[in-house]
Amino acid sequence: MKERTLGKSGLEVSALGFGCMGLSYGYGPAIEKQKAIAVIRTAVERGVTFFDTAEAYGPFTNEELVGEALAPHRERVVIATKFGFDIAPDGQRRGGLNSRPEHIKQVAEASLKRLKTDVIDLFYQHRVDPEVPIEDVAGTVKNLIQAGKVKHFGLSEAGANTIRRAHAVQPITAVQSEYSIWTRDPEPEVLPTCEELGIGFVPWSPLGQGFLTGKIDASTKFESIDFRAAFPRFTEEARNANLALVDLLNRIAQRKNAGPAQIALAWLLAQKPWIVPIPGTTKVHRMEENIGSASLELTSEDLDEIHTAASKIQIQGARLPESILRMSYR
Repeated sequence: MKERTLGKSGLEVSALGFGCMGLSYGYGPAIEKQKAIAVIRTAVERGVTFFDTAEAYGPFTNEELVGEALAPHRERVVIATKFGFDIAPDGQRRGGLNSRPEHIKQVAEASLKRLKTDVIDLFYQHRVDPEVPIEDVAGTVKNLIQAGKVKHFGLSEAGANTIRRAHAVQPITAVQSEYSIWTRDPEPEVLPTCEELGIGFVPWSPLGQGFLTGKIDASTKFESIDFRAAFPRFTEEARNANLALVDLLNRIAQRKNAGPAQIALAWLLAQKPWIVPIPGTTKVHRMEENIGSASLELTSEDLDEIHTAASKIQIQGARLPESILRMSYR
């Protein structure tokens, strides 16, 4: 697979990464552990070198899975994880955020153990904590980098001003936020800031929590433990309206002898050379389909057609519940 560099950092990763959360958390029951390990290791064999997890996914179980799966391939891969939620060492969610310096250090040590590694390649703040100055957060990660426990610093769902303030203390390698053809929030401010400062951008949910694959419609039922059951954009009414975007992707896909998910990913890759999407899946054949998007070329005419048609489609429903949205773009 082709590689990309995340901004000016020099951190080279595969053009597509792998979002590991859904293997054990978020979209229904966790899949069987050995199957999950097989999916991750097959991704490595297919050229994926960038894997994303977080202590909050479980909590802890996803990091443990990723650590075990990637242990035999550690020198070949880049592992990103995250801190920032208030989670006790026993896994109890205490509610809210916690980016106090001492807590960040504790999370780093615990994550290193779970990931079976001596260094975290990319350490993101999962959500900006309004109670802790971002300069203190950046300074703490800077100390971890100097101590050899972390290589690169990242922010997730942060606003442009926060990115600038943090970057002035410790250069940011990557910003991670939700971004796809149906979630364009980073475009007005965050992406231009990343370009100006030489920061890579990592879209999470580049396939719209699965909606852009074309496998979800208005009749799809979600289990109660599936996040999407509570997401405004996934109500039956919203899904029915938003299928217009899937129809657009399908039209382009038929012409390109591809699938709608591949068009959605190729569209993201075409936006900037320092954008690295991290689609996730529990199925090897879907992962291989996603990887195929890295070699799919969209012409300027294709991109213009998508832009013109998508601009006429009004996406229905907020991307996240209000309580979670309030944590974004601070």
